[in-house]
Amino acid sequence: MAITLENVGIAVRDIEAAISFFTDLGLTVVGRDTVSGEWTDTAVGLDGNHAKIAMLRTPDGHGRLELFEYLHPEAIESEPTRPHEIGMHRVAFKVDDIDAALETAARHGCRPLRGVANYQDVYKLTYVRGPSGIIVMLAEELKRS
Repeated sequence: MAITLENVGIAVRDIEAAISFFTDLGLTVVGRDTVSGEWTDTAVGLDGNHAKIAMLRTPDGHGRLELFEYLHPEAIESEPTRPHEIGMHRVAFKVDDIDAALETAARHGCRPLRGVANYQDVYKLTYVRGPSGIIVMLAEELKRS
């Protein structure tokens, strides 16, 4: 059986704010829609499912994020995930300039949870709290001599 990763889906409070954040980081919107009906109820497992969706792609064309803002049923607010909780809690991006990426994130009110770390002189990396509480890891690969 062949398998490939299609996308990572993230429910957001404000789809426009999330799109702005991720496109400023360099992703591109490749599709938008508002979905509802029996097929979405069946696929998602929620009666009356109605959501705004946006598909974004990384510049290399390999990674995709699907953002969705629920219109119905009403979205359930929860505490933002913490890095050590069980379950999916972050999306990670390799960037060519972590300082520039952090400047972009800061324009959206997003700052590192603690700071920028150096992992064995291989990566500079940090976690930032993105829109709707999403943890976004930014990592710059360090050049080896």
